[in-house]
Amino acid sequence: MRALREAFGQFATGVAVVTTVTGGGERAGVTVNSFTSVSLDPPLVLWCLSDRAPSAPLFLRAGRFAVNVLAADQDHLSRRFATPAADKFAGVELAGGPTLGTPPLGTPLPASPPLGSPPLPVLAGALATFVCRTERVHDGGDHHIFVGAVERYQRADGEPLVFHAGRYREFWPGPALARPA
Repeated sequence: MRALREAFGQFATGVAVVTTVTGGGERAGVTVNSFTSVSLDPPLVLWCLSDRAPSAPLFLRAGRFAVNVLAADQDHLSRRFATPAADKFAGVELAGGPTLGTPPLGTPLPASPPLGSPPLPVLAGALATFVCRTERVHDGGDHHIFVGAVERYQRADGEPLVFHAGRYREFWPGPALARPA
């Protein structure tokens, strides 16, 4: 099993923290490197969560989540949300409330959270944030595969936090790739 895990780790990924809040106000957050886009039309994303994660029941019943794509200087948030703690959000700076603050030019107008729902916790300083409604949850062996419909998003410029072979790595942007004619 360890050898397979090490082989999987050879695929370099970005790092995200997925957060949620239940109707009763219980917050949860977890570090993932399984986040990916699925579709532009309709806008869908997916991510995976171990079925043994203490936060799995909260994510399964919350019905919505936010994916916070971490910047290179946010490895402390990756570690915090990857480690069990009574309150992972203690001392963490959150962004803008229910509307994600003032969206940058070109960002779709923010939608309101469902009536009576507390706002999702969104991490300040993330390179991108996707606020999603849980569209489907699939069984994936020892993981739940969450598919989310993107309801709003925002992005910022910066370098991503990269994970490879069990370590954070630096991102070295190379020359832009030319598109075929």
